[in-house]
Amino acid sequence: MKKLCVALGLAIGSIHASYAEPTATPQVPGYYHHQFGNYRVTSLLDGTIYLNPDLFKNLNQAQKTKILTKYAAVNEKGIQTSVNAFLVDDGKSLTLVDSGAASCFGPQLGSIAKNIELAGYKLADVKTVLLTHLHPDHVCGIAQNGKAVFPNATVYAHEHEADYWLNPASEKTVPADKKENYLGTVKNVKTALAPYQAKKAFKTFKDGDVIQGFEVIDTRGHTPGHHSFRLKSNDQQIIFVGDIVHSHSLQFDAPKTGVDFDVNSEQAINTRLKMFAEISNKQQWVAAPHLPFPGIGHVYKVNAEQYQWIPLYFDNVVEK
Repeated sequence: MKKLCVALGLAIGSIHASYAEPTATPQVPGYYHHQFGNYRVTSLLDGTIYLNPDLFKNLNQAQKTKILTKYAAVNEKGIQTSVNAFLVDDGKSLTLVDSGAASCFGPQLGSIAKNIELAGYKLADVKTVLLTHLHPDHVCGIAQNGKAVFPNATVYAHEHEADYWLNPASEKTVPADKKENYLGTVKNVKTALAPYQAKKAFKTFKDGDVIQGFEVIDTRGHTPGHHSFRLKSNDQQIIFVGDIVHSHSLQFDAPKTGVDFDVNSEQAINTRLKMFAEISNKQQWVAAPHLPFPGIGHVYKVNAEQYQWIPLYFDNVVEK
């Protein structure tokens, strides 16, 4: 009997081990079409990452755990976070808002170009790339191996954003404990932009500009030149918010929660509060690169201190 128990124990242990680290299996293609007025907005999944809860500021551990538990978002890997981009088709041209990380953050990201093609589009048909800011998970996707991923596109970023990452004088403004990350980002930004700069296909925009129908909105704080884009069609509006929010749980339940990636935390929080209030009041559509894929939905005001993310309802067909 003792030998039998030992044998069973070994067998159970073996079975447990075989299931403890399952082989990763890809999901279905990461794109979703959403008809917005006269535009088709296609959400594109670059991949999924897990953020250390310690990166989120102004909440203690107990508060974080309470909120994450409420949203069934407790995960030993960290806070699950999507990286999304958005392709907008107006029937005549294609505009890409943000571009994913390509190979800048490892193999778990880098699927934007592939998913554009799986969604039925050609990379060469993208005419405009609008970047909310120049962090690697938004800009690296425009280039691969020194070549432009979108050979016929003009790439845009705000003039203050370009200055912060491309002007050597900006390094002096960066705190010592942030300098290593800053310089690493600068390297990635320069590499991504280089093939476009070489053919004068990188341009900057200013506050108040309108590019291909996209209205530029000042949402700085996360970075010095962070901007969002508003698109209108008939009586609808959709805002491509960029990184004003990184968590559908912590930063909606407690919108004064900062994140370590913010260059100016206080300004980023104030921007989020302002935008959440405006978006929820006007019931505008939102397209967000770090909310659960497909990252499109609405912001609902729960009370004076809290909001809630309401994702769109999945539709198995899309209108033409």
